[in-house]
Amino acid sequence: MIILGLTGGIGMGKSTATATLRRLRIPVFDADATVHRLQARGGRAVAAIAATFPGSVPDGRVDREALRRAVLSDAAALKRLEAIVWPLVRDEERRFLARSRRGGARVVVLDVPLLFENAGEARVDQVIVVSAPLAVQRARVLRRPGMTADRFAAIHARQMPDGQKRRRADHVVRTGLSRFFAQAAIRRIIGRLRHSKP
Repeated sequence: MIILGLTGGIGMGKSTATATLRRLRIPVFDADATVHRLQARGGRAVAAIAATFPGSVPDGRVDREALRRAVLSDAAALKRLEAIVWPLVRDEERRFLARSRRGGARVVVLDVPLLFENAGEARVDQVIVVSAPLAVQRARVLRRPGMTADRFAAIHARQMPDGQKRRRADHVVRTGLSRFFAQAAIRRIIGRLRHSKP
């Protein structure tokens, strides 16, 4: 089974990429969606977050905005949060890979936004980076509800520069041209991998 890592900065087009992969019947592990489930009511991370960040769990589920404010400009607090969440995400990832192997998947994808930042490339066979010009990225992100220029700048500063990610990638998918162009590039990558020797 070939394990592909999918990564890229905020607003670079990972959602479009994962939608294309799913249409190609490629199993995708979505790390962000997993974090949301872990922090939802009854989620495995809720109790530990409530104990570590008082006031962030007002009604049995994590108030993501309150939690974001608590860690955005506090590196030590962010590390405490990561120490709670990351092991749980890795556990879910291992379960996903085990299910995929049992199901006979030829190719699977781990969609992990901070793959390089957290040395996650060691867990995959190849890496796809989705990339767009900064102006396109910024415009996409600022269209999101509740996003501000300052918040985008803070998130952008925590992520590895796009050029560095592209240099470390096995495949680069440009998403700033058109959706059709990006989808075609992903189909080509998956086509080659499906027909490669194990």
